[in-house]
Amino acid sequence: MCQENYVLNTYAMIYFQDKTLMRRYDPMTENFGFIHEKLEIKILILFIMRRLPGPVTHDVLTALTMCDDGISYFEFSESVAELVETGHLKLNDGIYSLTGKGVRNGEVTENNIPYSVRVKAEDAAAAMRSEQNRNAMIKTSRETDDKGVCTVNLSLSDGIGEIISIKLLAANEKQAAALEKGFRKNAEGIYHSLIEMIGKP
Repeated sequence: MCQENYVLNTYAMIYFQDKTLMRRYDPMTENFGFIHEKLEIKILILFIMRRLPGPVTHDVLTALTMCDDGISYFEFSESVAELVETGHLKLNDGIYSLTGKGVRNGEVTENNIPYSVRVKAEDAAAAMRSEQNRNAMIKTSRETDDKGVCTVNLSLSDGIGEIISIKLLAANEKQAAALEKGFRKNAEGIYHSLIEMIGKP
């Protein structure tokens, strides 16, 4: 069958075994994917936001939403801005959060998202949700007194309360920053290592 028979409204329609799913090719962006229209992108954004435990930055929302090859960054950025304008998203200091209106409209429209895109978006949101929950359980801070002594505070929670709290002295701000970074990366391992070492007879 010639290619012209697949063309509809400037999109080439590529059919799979499941005829209810259509993967489209956008000749303007040379991208294959299930999602191209701005309305579809907005629905996907609301779908993702409803599955996150809290607000996210633009970069995080970008990474989560660009899970379909048909989405262009330009249209994504426009969609986010318009969702803010219409009151579906709230923007505060570079952080996006979902409003009540966004929750309601997202719940009503999410069934319009193609199944394969839903799965990808849910997997990406689940990974981000796990990371956000972990980050919320790890606390780090540092303070420098009048004498220039830098104290680093590190703690890990299990979701109910703190299970470990450490206070360390750092030689300088650079070392303090390294201690915070290292603890955030290996908090659970540090906790289990301490328990193992201290618990030895």
